[in-house]
Amino acid sequence: MSDVTVNGTAAKQAAASAAVTVLASLSVCHLLNDMMQSLLPALYPVLKTSLGLGFGEIGFITFTYQMMASMLQPIVGLVADKRPRPYTLAAGMGFTLVGLLLLSHSGSFAIVLISAMLIGTGSSIFHPEASRVARLASGGRHGFAQSLFQVGGNFGSAMGPLLAAFIVLPRGQGSVAWFSIAALLGMFLLGRVGIWYQAHLREKAKSGHAVDHPTGLSKTRTGVAIAILLLLVFSKYFYLASITSYFTFYLIDRFQLSVEASQVYLFIFLGAVALGTILGGPIGDRFGRKQVIWASILGVLPFTLMMPYANLFWTGVLSAVIGVILASAFPAIIVYAQELLPGKVGMVAGLFFGFAFGMGGIGAAVLGHLADATSIRFVYEVCAFLPAIGLLTAFLPSLSVKRHT
Repeated sequence: MSDVTVNGTAAKQAAASAAVTVLASLSVCHLLNDMMQSLLPALYPVLKTSLGLGFGEIGFITFTYQMMASMLQPIVGLVADKRPRPYTLAAGMGFTLVGLLLLSHSGSFAIVLISAMLIGTGSSIFHPEASRVARLASGGRHGFAQSLFQVGGNFGSAMGPLLAAFIVLPRGQGSVAWFSIAALLGMFLLGRVGIWYQAHLREKAKSGHAVDHPTGLSKTRTGVAIAILLLLVFSKYFYLASITSYFTFYLIDRFQLSVEASQVYLFIFLGAVALGTILGGPIGDRFGRKQVIWASILGVLPFTLMMPYANLFWTGVLSAVIGVILASAFPAIIVYAQELLPGKVGMVAGLFFGFAFGMGGIGAAVLGHLADATSIRFVYEVCAFLPAIGLLTAFLPSLSVKRHT
C-alpha cells in the first residue's frame, strides 16, 4: 500500500472523527439550549401563583416566546444558505443567557414577556444553523444526523421539568440564574464547532460546491408537498402544545397530583419524545421518510383518543406511547423537505423549526383561552382528533433522490 493511500485513508478517518465530534457537540448544545428554554414553561405554576396569571396569560407567554423563534428562524436559515457565519451559533446562545438571567429576576408579567422574547431569539438563531451544520457533518446519513441533533434538544426539554421540580421550585425563581453556567458551556462548545465549520467552508470553497440531487417534481407539486408537510407539523405541534404547556395542570386538576409529581409525569412524556426522535431519523434512512411520517402522525391517533378517558396509570402509559410515536415524524419531515428543496438546507430547517415553534405558540395561546372558557380536560378531548390530519400523507410524492447507504 502506497504512502499516498495510507495518508489519504488517515485523512478521511480524521475528518470522519472530527465530524462525529461536531455532531456530538451540536447534540449536547441542543440539550443545553432546550434545557434552559424548558425552564420557562416549567416555571408556569410558580409564575401563575406569584403573579396571579390566568391560563390565557400563561398561553401568551408561550406565544411570545415561540413567535419570536418562529418569525426569525426562516430568515436566519436563508441568510446562512447564502452567507454562512461560523460563529453565529455561539452568539445565539448569548441571547438565551441574557433571557435566563432576566427571567430569574422577573417580578412582573411584562418582564417575563421580555425574557421570553430573548430566549425565543436565541432559539431562532440556534436551530436552523445548527441543523444545517449537522447535515454538513452527517457523512450522507442525513436522517441519523438530524435525529442525533434533535434528540439532544428532546433530552434537554425533558430535563427542564425535573430541574424545576427539584431545584427551582424548592429554591425559588432566582435559582434560574444558576443555569447561566450551562449557557456559558454551550457558547464554548459552539465556538469550537465554529472553528470546524469555518475550516469546512474553506475546504468546500477549494473543492467546489457539492451537487444536490433534484427530485424531478414540478414547482407546483413540490409546493403542495411542502404545504402538506407544514399541515402535518401543525397537527403535531398543536397537540404537543397541549402537553408541554398544560399537562401538569391537567394532572393536578383531574388526579389531584402535587406540582412536583405532575412534573415527573411531564418528564416521562418528554423522555418518550426524545426516544421517538432518535428512532425516527435512522428508520427513515433505512425504510424511507414517507413511511415514518405515515406511521407517526396517523399511528398515534388511537392513543390520543383514549388518553382523556384513562385513569392516572394509563394516562402515564399512553402519554409515553404518544410521545414516542409522534416525535419520530419530525426528523423524517425535516430531511424529506430538504430533499424536496435541494440547496436550501438552512432555509428549510428554519422554515420548519420556525413553523413548529409558531404552531406551538399559537396552540398554547388558543388552548389556554379554551381551557379558561371550558375546562382543561375538554382541551384534551378536542386535541385528541388532531393526528387525523395525518391522512394527508397519502398525497406526498415518493422521492427518488439519491441516498447514501
